[in-house]
Amino acid sequence: MASLNEITPNQLMRLIGTPAAPAIIDVCIDADFGKDPRLIPTATRMPHTDLPTLAARVKGRRVVVACQKGKKLSQGVAAYLRVEGIDAEYLQGGVYGWRDADLPLIPAAIFPAPVNGATLWVTKQRPKIDRIACPWLIRRFVDPDARFLFVAPNEVADVADKFGAVPFDVEDAFWSHRGEACTFDTMLAEFRLETQPLLRLATLVRAADTNRHDLAPEAAGLLAISVGLSKAFKDDLTQLENGIILYDALYRWARDGVNETHDWPTAQGGKA
Repeated sequence: MASLNEITPNQLMRLIGTPAAPAIIDVCIDADFGKDPRLIPTATRMPHTDLPTLAARVKGRRVVVACQKGKKLSQGVAAYLRVEGIDAEYLQGGVYGWRDADLPLIPAAIFPAPVNGATLWVTKQRPKIDRIACPWLIRRFVDPDARFLFVAPNEVADVADKFGAVPFDVEDAFWSHRGEACTFDTMLAEFRLETQPLLRLATLVRAADTNRHDLAPEAAGLLAISVGLSKAFKDDLTQLENGIILYDALYRWARDGVNETHDWPTAQGGKA
């Protein structure tokens, strides 16, 4: 059983991908991180030697601190943050415990370089499916502070070049469709996030995004809602924030509710 200020890997994994996810701080020293340069989804690396800066960054948020083995570094940092009035826990077993539980780890080498403290992405304006699903995935599993630019299709490449943004879901971009797979599939593969719930969600996204409704019976509904969102909001960023709520719900369906159905009660013993 976890102690009062400890969280287990499986408990933390249940929170990642949801709006209730804590900020995850990786305080592994460089030598330890170099032995296995991968990150727990949404984790940010910060040194344990600059505690005031760390406390200022996470103030007002729930925090989970991880080091290599869940011992002195993470427990010490979590204890310090609690003294500062921050709701902090350390990860039981650290990154090694997470790894040994066979939970997803993102290769650090694939992580885009931050721009002013957060990853910056750019794609075509007026998103529908992939260009809402991918930002949701990034915000919930990669970088909670990620920012997204929506621009005219013929300006995506130049905006990416001028502003250091990462282009996605456009032709000839690394983060885009590959064969029959859509951009959401590409991101799952490259970020090593191919968990069963996310793969189930990916099938739905691909079915709706590529008009392959035979792949998932829910695809027509996702397409209808996505088109409706694009008609309801003229501003792409407002549409994105509302779309993230949609994908929060779809993720919980994919993780916890695929076997649940709803049947309206029929009349008993006679005419309806």
